Amino acid sequence: MYERIPLLAAALWWGSLSAIGFMAVPMLFSQLPTPALAGFMAAKLFAAQTWVSIACAALLLVLSRRKHSTTMEAWAQSALVFVIGGMLLALIVQYGVSPRIVARENLRLWHSLGTVMYALQWLCALAVLWRVGRPPASLPPSRA
Repeated sequence: MYERIPLLAAALWWGSLSAIGFMAVPMLFSQLPTPALAGFMAAKLFAAQTWVSIACAALLLVLSRRKHSTTMEAWAQSALVFVIGGMLLALIVQYGVSPRIVARENLRLWHSLGTVMYALQWLCALAVLWRVGRPPASLPPSRA
């Protein structure tokens, strides 16, 4: 069971980024009466998403070391840079970019930068999920 926890964390991270960024927030802007109200709600969703990202990435970092050993898990050797990168992107968007968007400070620039950084975080989470979900090298792939 322990071996499946990194896969669950990576799936939650990538899936929550996908659901919020590509479904929930666009629906807010299409369904709520004003863009200002949609933007306010989107900011709340993105803030909550940041904490999901931080929790999943932190759990992956903790699980990257083998129990009672100094060596890394096989998936962590190729995914660690993406875990750290995704976590840093989440923090930068939340505490560097989002306050400027909320303050409507050079909105076009900061919104574009935030969108690019969110997409990069999504790609980092996808890379982590891809690497964590890879079957161990010692086992042949199943032929279902």
